Amino acid sequence: MASTRDYYEVLGIPKTATAADIKSAYRKAALKFHPDRNKEPGAETKFKEINEAYEVLGNEEKRKNYDQFGHQAFQQGGFNSASGPNPFAGGFGGQGGPFSYTYTGNPFSAQGGPASGWEGMDFGGFSDPFDIFESFFGGSMRRGPRKPHYELEVSFMEAVKGAEKNVEIDGKKKTIKVPAGADNGTRVRFADFDVSFRVRPDPKFRRDGEDIYTDVNLPFYQAILGGEIEVPTLDGSLRLKVRPGTQPGTMVRLRDYGVSRLQGRGKGDQYIRYVVTIPEKLSHEEREALKVFEK
Repeated sequence: MASTRDYYEVLGIPKTATAADIKSAYRKAALKFHPDRNKEPGAETKFKEINEAYEVLGNEEKRKNYDQFGHQAFQQGGFNSASGPNPFAGGFGGQGGPFSYTYTGNPFSAQGGPASGWEGMDFGGFSDPFDIFESFFGGSMRRGPRKPHYELEVSFMEAVKGAEKNVEIDGKKKTIKVPAGADNGTRVRFADFDVSFRVRPDPKFRRDGEDIYTDVNLPFYQAILGGEIEVPTLDGSLRLKVRPGTQPGTMVRLRDYGVSRLQGRGKGDQYIRYVVTIPEKLSHEEREALKVFEK
């Protein structure tokens, strides 16, 4: 869905709201209108609208773009044709936010433990996803003592590619498998404990879901004349053709060069943004050549 209502109005908060205010307002509204609790007509639509608003306002960068450009910042074609696709477009549909999840039937087994398929689910960084279900359905959804929960720091590439980490827990050596596509807050359940991941940022890549974004410096003469340039990807360097007359901020989409999806097949995309570099100093001959070009 694509709501046209003001996102601040949807969550019932002022534009000066802090991140904590936004999270609190979202949680309250999501609990009120969740279809499993609210059977009134329109509750599901309202719930999706609330999720859509939080996907934007709960993300610092997306919030800045929304404050500056409004809904246009997230519509397909929000950038001009020279700038390529809008990196913030699409992806709502009511599936975002900390309360997004999908299940069929009873998510808990007869013994009170998680049913198969819940391992590695991303619950949006909440410390304990069971707290969410307790809020939804009332009372405790668990039986027995709460299992220990540990946080493991991994590198950006270990998270997107997958890895095995040897750790020591309560004096015992353990091997933790990091699933390919893991992100901040991704939680993996083991028999005796749970582990969630904290991912260190990478200097080359910025991640948004399964998509990644990379800035690549492009000399101004190459932007004008065109040519070839080498760009970094998760799988190594790749040579791309640069069209003559490439404008600053132009984005190139590399389909399926993003992060593997945890709960499904395929990968996200990679977006290359060209940052045209202007030399600070020019020789006399270069200046004269530019004057001729100017005329």
